[in-house]
Amino acid sequence: MESALLRALTRGPLLSDGAMGTELQRAGLKPGGCGEAWNLDRREHVLTIQRAYVDAGADCLVTNTFGGSAIMLERHGEEGRARAINTAAVEIAREAGGHKQGFVLGDIGPFGGVMEPFGDIPAARVVEAFGSQAEALCRAGVDAILIETQTSLEELAIGIDAARAAGAPCVIASLAFDALVEAGGFATMMGVHPEVAAAFLVERDVEVLALNCGTGVDIDSAVEIVRTYREVDPRPIMVQPNAGQPELENLQTVYRQTPEEMGGGVARLISAGAGIVGGCCGSTPEHIRAMRDALDALAQS
Repeated sequence: MESALLRALTRGPLLSDGAMGTELQRAGLKPGGCGEAWNLDRREHVLTIQRAYVDAGADCLVTNTFGGSAIMLERHGEEGRARAINTAAVEIAREAGGHKQGFVLGDIGPFGGVMEPFGDIPAARVVEAFGSQAEALCRAGVDAILIETQTSLEELAIGIDAARAAGAPCVIASLAFDALVEAGGFATMMGVHPEVAAAFLVERDVEVLALNCGTGVDIDSAVEIVRTYREVDPRPIMVQPNAGQPELENLQTVYRQTPEEMGGGVARLISAGAGIVGGCCGSTPEHIRAMRDALDALAQS
């Protein structure tokens, strides 16, 4: 049965929310802190951020669970609360949406390491961590699982399998590409090019192909990657670029792309083939509002 999210996409493009991590830092999360624990310990702060995105016009809210796998939470001594953290994240997003018709995307980010034989993390441990997280998110009632900021097809495959096993209504798989300054084009940190990624996701029958974040990848770059995806397959595409490139200022990371600049790229993203647009690092409710205005203008043109 086709998911509600996919049915909505047949009626027109959707708007996702913006950054969570940088917004939590603005709310007082210390660098390196566990923002996912705020789902339990500072619930109102997470709710306020997500309500601001809904008020800005977002149709989709990504749960505050980017680092919500047991492997990531263990680094903060929070692995014992993994299920509760993920469940609470879905509940907060639903509450933030209120009575508005919208969608909750259960977020699974990278586990933050390298699997054997190149690293020290057994694949079986990643399978268990992603499986438990996907199960918690699906039991709490997400509309889709978003596996994001991935650079390795091996890790991405584990996330996709975990989402399927948990019964996700829809699977969105997102990679983080970097611009290759000397060679040209784009590839993930692990050397995966967009056309290879798209073919892999189609082979795994992922419902929505996606991209987010990335070094040296602005909206124009994202447009190019979306076009590459579209050349491989016609299924829906989700794109969440950063609000420009991060810069260090007074020991603080800042993103300088304005809401107007980000909103100005929406028409190009949609024309290239994107079905869901939103923001990643550094984007704020103001950026999402500008993107909402751009989408509404397109609908009226």
